[in-house]
Amino acid sequence: MSVAVSLFAVFAASQVGTPGPANMALLATGARYGFKAALPFVGGVIVGKQLIIWPIGFGLMGLAETVPWLFVILKYLSAAYILYLAWRIANLRLSPDRELHGAPGFVAGLIVHPLNPKAWAMIVAGFTNFVEPGTPSLNATLTIAAVLFICQSVLHPIWTYSGDRIAAAVAGKTYEPYLMWTLAGLTALSVLVVLV
Repeated sequence: MSVAVSLFAVFAASQVGTPGPANMALLATGARYGFKAALPFVGGVIVGKQLIIWPIGFGLMGLAETVPWLFVILKYLSAAYILYLAWRIANLRLSPDRELHGAPGFVAGLIVHPLNPKAWAMIVAGFTNFVEPGTPSLNATLTIAAVLFICQSVLHPIWTYSGDRIAAAVAGKTYEPYLMWTLAGLTALSVLVVLV
């Protein structure tokens, strides 16, 4: 009765490191406000995933069996929010003079993962594929939470820093709108893949 930690770590790193709604939000925030100003938002995004890991680990998915329509509604509301973020990214224009004030903070970051269908799917897959039946909930949840926290602490700042560097290279250039529409398209695609 245990968690396949090494296998889950590979899975978690692949999921946390690939494009998705959270990483696109981090990329856009780094691009708009700069790496340093975006760090509180990064912290919120990292902690925000814990807000769904623990309830899932202690039986939230059992509620899905008794009230399945509630999760369908939540899935589509979450998708709508991520598509709204994609629209904002598409219309974002970068500036060499960063907006140091108004950067989203820690609290804004907290809601990203609870509204991210990819995060829910990743966590459910973690519990259903890498935890042996009969493993105590606390052990399983603590392991899943720790591995994801470590992966996010390493990979989310990289996405944010990448946004900062992209902004420095493309701000004000003629191809900037095309880049932003591409990022928005990747964000929308990442949520649509989870929905189908």
